[in-house]
Amino acid sequence: MFDADLIIVGAGPAGMAAAATAAGGGARVLLLDEQPEAGGQIYRNVGTSGESKPFLGKEYFAGRPLVDDLRATGITSEFSATVWRIEAGGRVVWSRDGASTVSTATHILLAGGAQERPTPFPGWTLPGVMPVGAAQILMKTAGLLPRNAVLAGSGPLLYLVAAQMIDAGMPPQALVETQTLAMMLRATRHLPRAISALPMLIKGLGLVRRVVAAGVPRYKGASGFEAVQTEDGSIAFSFQAKGREHCLVTPLLLTHQGIVPSTHISRACGVAHEWNTAQQALQPKTDPWGATNVSGIHIAGDGAGVGGAEAAQSAGRLAALDILHRLGRLSKAARDRSAASDRLARKRAMAIRPFLDAAYAPPPQILAPEGGTVVCRCEEVTAVEIRQALKAGANGPRQIKTATRAGMGPCQGRMCDLSVRGILASCGANPTAPRARTPIKPVKLGELAALAPHQETTS
Repeated sequence: MFDADLIIVGAGPAGMAAAATAAGGGARVLLLDEQPEAGGQIYRNVGTSGESKPFLGKEYFAGRPLVDDLRATGITSEFSATVWRIEAGGRVVWSRDGASTVSTATHILLAGGAQERPTPFPGWTLPGVMPVGAAQILMKTAGLLPRNAVLAGSGPLLYLVAAQMIDAGMPPQALVETQTLAMMLRATRHLPRAISALPMLIKGLGLVRRVVAAGVPRYKGASGFEAVQTEDGSIAFSFQAKGREHCLVTPLLLTHQGIVPSTHISRACGVAHEWNTAQQALQPKTDPWGATNVSGIHIAGDGAGVGGAEAAQSAGRLAALDILHRLGRLSKAARDRSAASDRLARKRAMAIRPFLDAAYAPPPQILAPEGGTVVCRCEEVTAVEIRQALKAGANGPRQIKTATRAGMGPCQGRMCDLSVRGILASCGANPTAPRARTPIKPVKLGELAALAPHQETTS
């Protein structure tokens, strides 16, 4: 007997929308998320955030109805639950408070979302240097605001966080942007398609206008990032822009170069993946409903390809409708009728992606760092060590891991995987990512031992 008809891993926009839709169709849903509350990164903590954080914007508080819908009959939500293994037969192994549980379902939906792309450059591991997304988490969960921070990199999130800081009365010291005029000009060929996502374009332009109106200095076409710590603990951030050397001293340097699908769990499941050249990232292969090559596993949201909150919600509902059809609770015709509006909404939301991907592409020095730049933070492996391993005969990610230990630390390659593959690609080697192995997240041996008597042997 299965514990549920559907297990959803991830309570972000896609997972929440899918849970409500599946439960509305009569399915028993188990929703698992490693955070204390529903919301994912985009709507993190929205269920308990009061109006004391108006600087986060109306788009953030739009996530509340999704959280409220999780109270529907048929949905069992388990939070602070870390999924670390998915097995054949619809078995999901998850951990909480030092104990692991095996739950089973006919179908599994992976809605784990995306993660920030690593931004390696000399000094990126120093105290006082952190990703923009991490700073936004503190803003959403604890109301902590960055003071006199420098934002460096590119992408829409950079402008969103800058605008939120301005609205909170803590404007950034400066924006240091890596996109160039040439990139923006090349991106204009995608504008006709992006017009169907006009509200998103207008929103983006509005964020930029707010940054300009606040008088925040902007350095465009920046390159050659380097951070060093000063005697008083501040960060001296050096870079080049428009042929000139610049140095900004800041207590906090926030970096960002876009987000990429989080694929560790989908790769561990044996799901087929492909390289998204435009986004310079690996993503799972799915059909229009989110179904994968592995029977019983769907993927929805940014974990299947970055598209944003609106696209993720639509993708979650589409996956849930298809799962209801496969469960025999919805005819094919009824599924297709119910899906019409979400298919159109997702298409419109995704229409802007080619423009954004071209306009805010990460620069080569970020994709394939050189010299003594740390690539693997856990094992402190540098770019030069990886390149030396390549010269010595390593020709793929597994060989690099064996030769240098890059990817063997607690994060299991989440922070260095893309950078290692970027270096491989820049040297003409094979950048294909191998299948990830479980446990996806670190688990204590005692917890594994306690689970062992109840665990069947699987391949």
